[in-house]
Parts: sequence; C-alpha cells; structure tokens
Amino acid sequence: MSKITFKFFITLFFLGIGAVATAQTKLFVHPQFDEIAKDHKTIAIVPFDAYVSLRPKQMKEITPEQLAEMQKGEGLAIQQSMFTWFLQRQKKGKLKLNVQDPKKTNALLQKHEVINPSLLTPEELAGILEVDAVITGRFETDKPMSEGASIALGLLVGFWGQTNSATINMSVNNGQDGTLLWNYNKRVAGSLGSSTDSLINTLMRKASRRLAYTKRS
Repeated sequence: MSKITFKFFITLFFLGIGAVATAQTKLFVHPQFDEIAKDHKTIAIVPFDAYVSLRPKQMKEITPEQLAEMQKGEGLAIQQSMFTWFLQRQKKGKLKLNVQDPKKTNALLQKHEVINPSLLTPEELAGILEVDAVITGRFETDKPMSEGASIALGLLVGFWGQTNSATINMSVNNGQDGTLLWNYNKRVAGSLGSSTDSLINTLMRKASRRLAYTKRS
C-alpha cells in the first residue's frame, strides 16, 4: 500500500468515527420554543420509562417481577436526578420557571390511577399535573445506574459496577396542545460515574444550552 493510499484510508477512517459520534447525539428544538415557553410557570418531570438490558446469565437469576421493579426504580431515579439538576440551576438564578416536586407529581399520577404515563398524551398529563409543560423520557442501559438497583442486582446475581453504556431520549411538550418543544437523544459509553445524578449532569451539560427555560450565562 502506497503512503498516499494509506493516508487516504486513515483520513476516511477518522471521518467515519466522527460521523458515528455525531450520529449518537440528536437534538430537536422547536423554532418557536422561546415564544411558546415565555409564559410557562411550572413544569413537571414524569417518571422515565427505563429498560435494563441484562446479560442472559443475569436474566436467569431474576424474575420478571424483580426486573420490572428494578426498571421502575431506575425511572424514578432519573426523574429525581432531573429534578435535582433543575434545582441546582434555580439556586444559581439560571432557571426561568418552577419545577414540580416529584413527590407531588407521582402522588397526582397515583391519585388519578395513572400506572403507565406513556399511554397518556402530553396534554392529558399536563392537565392531571396542573402544569404548563411536561418532561417525559426513555432510559436504556446495560447495567442499573441508581444505587438501590445496583445493590439489588449485586445481591441477586453477584454483579456490581458502573454502567458501560446508556441511551436517554427525553422530550419537553407544551401542556396546552402537546406540541413537541424540545427533544434530546443521546447515547454515552464508558465512564459515566456511579449515579443517575452524574449521568444527568453529563447529558445535560451541552443540551441545556438550547433549553428555553435555562438562562444563558
């Protein structure tokens, strides 16, 4: 192989890697997001749909009920971490609206017998929660991130450790008509920290710059 051919091959290789990395992050922002969101006073974070893809050997050691409970815990942990992330911005004066406490959000969902929020429209959720917009999402991982789920899995199948990869897809929808205002899809791998808080901080660091509710510094 000539030097020119080799250099050409290497260039294509790294361009390919860059294309894959870019494809792992997708961000949609509604053109009128700022205009629509200017009158929003309160937003609610709905428990995320969480899916933990365990190895076949691990799956044999737990029941479907245990897996479902683990995934429910992951979804609640992501919800709480998102709330914490917004609270931190609020303390710094970088948040333009209030975020409903997850305890109230989940109590209202339970009161209205909403078992699976993903089966409701954003307008319906906003009506139940009495907010101007809702954050919903889906979280996929090959190992649980929340401390409780990690310990539970360790006790069940003898496994502990950090998550190797995770994919999160979250959306902000207008409560009045359900319009999609913001959607963020991100896949990350490698060292993500050992908690859902560290994961959310990693994911939101850049995405929040395009979120109308956060002030640009």
